[in-house]
Amino acid sequence: MGIADELLAHNRAYAETYTPDRPLPPRRQLAVVACMDSRLDTFAMLGLEVGDAHVMRNAGGVITDDMIRSLVISQRKLGTREIILIHHTDCGALTFTDDELRNQLLDETGLKPTWSPESFRDLDADLRQSMERIRRNPFMVDTSQVRGFVFDVHSGELREVR
Repeated sequence: MGIADELLAHNRAYAETYTPDRPLPPRRQLAVVACMDSRLDTFAMLGLEVGDAHVMRNAGGVITDDMIRSLVISQRKLGTREIILIHHTDCGALTFTDDELRNQLLDETGLKPTWSPESFRDLDADLRQSMERIRRNPFMVDTSQVRGFVFDVHSGELREVR
């Protein structure tokens, strides 16, 4: 049995106790942007329940054009107002440079990506840059409550970056 088959079996058990027809807008009017790292249990780390927040993830937890798109829809169409960004220690985005990955892809495929890998060397500086990308975006409704944190994968604690 493959992983997908195992997951489908888990889904059948989940569906038996599933609570249908929850409200579409997040109950806490919160959007969380975090890294896709499999060690981060975003809901548990923040004490959130299903329906509390929009949780959006990508490599590095950086604010890209597509993440802005999701945040704008979250705010304008679904009423979120507070945004929390979460980077973390021991992140894969710290292990390469944009040029290294671009050149590797060029060597292997003959093409450079049209997107930026968004690697970084400094967690705090990148988090500040991501917060600033949100604050400066003219399509956001409310940027007064944008906060950034670094999650320590060794201790489980969040440290705020201002």
